[in-house]
Amino acid sequence: MRSVLLRGLVPALAVLVVAVLASLAVGAGEVGPARALAVLGGGGDADARFAVLQLRVPRTVVAVAVGIALGVAGAVLQTAARNPLAEPGLLGVSAGASFAVVLVIASGASAASLGPWVAVLGAGAGCLLAVGAARLRGAGDDPVRLVLAGAALSGLLSAATSVVLLLDQRTADEVRFWTVGSVAGRDLGTLTQVGPVLAVGLLIALLAARPLSALALGDTVARGLGHRPARARALAMVAVALLVGGAVAAAGPVVFIGLVVPFLARALVGPDLRRVLAVTVLLGPAVVLLADVASRLLVRPYEMPLGVVTAMIGAPVLVAVVRSTRMPAL
Repeated sequence: MRSVLLRGLVPALAVLVVAVLASLAVGAGEVGPARALAVLGGGGDADARFAVLQLRVPRTVVAVAVGIALGVAGAVLQTAARNPLAEPGLLGVSAGASFAVVLVIASGASAASLGPWVAVLGAGAGCLLAVGAARLRGAGDDPVRLVLAGAALSGLLSAATSVVLLLDQRTADEVRFWTVGSVAGRDLGTLTQVGPVLAVGLLIALLAARPLSALALGDTVARGLGHRPARARALAMVAVALLVGGAVAAAGPVVFIGLVVPFLARALVGPDLRRVLAVTVLLGPAVVLLADVASRLLVRPYEMPLGVVTAMIGAPVLVAVVRSTRMPAL
């Protein structure tokens, strides 16, 4: 087990280091890699120091936190649902968080003063609605129905969010760029707000990892091993709500990270959730950072929203999972 974990951790750590350096060295502006590296070495001119230390460093730190949160949330959600297609964006969790934030802003609140708990409550409501819809008519824990219910809920909430934005120009102006997902312009104050929420969510996910791993063998086997499936799933939903809500509050709805990262982690270390989570905390921020770097370069001197780039990355992975003759074991 240790050798398998190391074979996954080493390449994941290498990719993360490259992604962090790229995030600090590359941007849509005039400060290129050479000037950025000079700043990192302790020198550099004033413009380069401002771009790297005041803009790119906070942006990189926020992207790392968001990547960890969404990657872990995706891995936990997929294991709890016993479905590799279960992803916060597909199941309506991210859409619930976004709708809650937009609704509160439309009621008169300011986006700048909004705490992360609104998004957390919206994400929790999204979890409950998706699971509740999937259980109608005695469907139980049918993973296919869960994904279909989540996709329908996600579409409904996204449509409702669009209606609110169309009817309220102030809200549209305040959250237009945020609603497609972005870490541009984020500072360390953002992390101060959402950091405690993400830390609690991550702790709960780690505590639930062992019973959730047993659930992958079936509820009967899990009970035989001394675990309580209902309690494990409840802990998983709380962890997902906290992680996704905090990530949405920090960067908006960044889709497909919760699908791509666990998929890559399982390819490296197998289906055991504890090993998957260990690799995910490295791969999650690496994928988000690389997508963010791409968002700065694709339409220079402008920037493409991060959520658009992650959708471009995640859609082919989703198709690959669906078309696979053998779904990845969980």
